[in-house]
Amino acid sequence: MKKLFSQIVAAVLGLWLSVMFVPEVSIRLFSDSNFFGILVNQQWQIILILGIALGLINFFVRPVIGFIAFPLKILTLGLFSIVVNMAMIWLLDVIFREITVPLIFPLLWTTFIVWVLNFIIQKVLVKSED
Repeated sequence: MKKLFSQIVAAVLGLWLSVMFVPEVSIRLFSDSNFFGILVNQQWQIILILGIALGLINFFVRPVIGFIAFPLKILTLGLFSIVVNMAMIWLLDVIFREITVPLIFPLLWTTFIVWVLNFIIQKVLVKSED
């Protein structure tokens, strides 16, 4: 449960920081943005919903893709995991029209920001478990 919560918190904070500091990453507000019957009209609400979605994608989908890509991770000495993480953020971009993350460098920076935050949050939660 802590891992899922940490994934969601890291995704929300990572998306917020990416929107703030990565120039080409943007979140658009639409008048008909509707998530499960809830009308969303503020940027922080969209970032929260997108962060929850990214956290769930990272928690449920990334291990499956990571297992499938395991031989490529071995061949590239683990560097292919960056591509897997980039694919998760690209999947979020494909699913939701409110977020725009252009390919390659903005996607790489967004992935790096989410990964660093996730690493820090995991270390804090694991340290508090001991």
